[in-house]
Amino acid sequence: MQLIRAAALAVTTLALSLSAAAQSAYPNKAIRVIVPFGAGSTTDIIARAITDKMSQSLGQPVIVDNRGGASGTIGQAAVASAAPDGYTIMIHSSSHTVSPSTFAKLPFDTARDFAGITPISSTPNVLVIAPSKNLKTLPQLVAHAKANPGKMNFASAGQGSATHLNAEKFKLAAQIDAVNIPFKGSADAVTEVLAGRVDYYFSPIAPVIGQIKDGQLLALAVGSPRRASALPDVPTTAEAGVPGSEFNFWIGMMAPAKTPREIVNRLHDEVVKALATPEVKERFLKLGADAWTLKPEAFDAYIQDEIKSNAAVVKAAGLLATN
Repeated sequence: MQLIRAAALAVTTLALSLSAAAQSAYPNKAIRVIVPFGAGSTTDIIARAITDKMSQSLGQPVIVDNRGGASGTIGQAAVASAAPDGYTIMIHSSSHTVSPSTFAKLPFDTARDFAGITPISSTPNVLVIAPSKNLKTLPQLVAHAKANPGKMNFASAGQGSATHLNAEKFKLAAQIDAVNIPFKGSADAVTEVLAGRVDYYFSPIAPVIGQIKDGQLLALAVGSPRRASALPDVPTTAEAGVPGSEFNFWIGMMAPAKTPREIVNRLHDEVVKALATPEVKERFLKLGADAWTLKPEAFDAYIQDEIKSNAAVVKAAGLLATN
């Protein structure tokens, strides 16, 4: 019996040693980063800025795999069902915490099937409008909307996207009635606002900063809690007279829920290291993105809280869940 116990202990010790060795050798092959939006989206651009540096540091390819569609849920499903070994991870936006409220059925549990690694950036949305609309300040837009209930419209990068929820939260706080016009992404939304066919759009800064500087679009306010470093002269929606409208549009990294904690912590440290490089700092400045990180446990808690708060906004806005 003692021999059996000794043999069992030896096997257990060997298994633990092999597991630890495998994790300490991580990574020993390419890492796939699923981005649940198309190439050229703000989330994609941020992901590529980070993964380029991570690849150099880790000594293995870190490959972005765009899996767009269904407001990000197709890419989310692919990550939720992937092996929790650190070789399939996800870079997603704050719409990750919106989908549980805007979809009646999801093939994954947003709260339980993912492990937060870290936020990467806080990327304010900016409310843009064509100069032809002749609304030069946020109070003017709000006054016009109140005088014409239900006649104004706004663009979003898809039903339930972060740009959509930002606009809905602003609507509720401003007590106005405007109609959502969903598009497949920011590129189409910006085109329609530039043409004046859609009234306004809470856009990520990157797709519109050139048009703002050229005067093709007016930036009336940013939807974030703080002013954007890329647009320091543009007030927040709260500063411009609509308190309670703040929305934090973030982009962050997640992994399948059962990914070993050692790997999660390693990836967290690699993101922090990448954000500290001059090249990434310069790219973020051009994108209007502010670096933002949290420890994995804190990010998990933040996500849980945001799922609840976004559910309250979705309910208050009367948005119907889709299948």
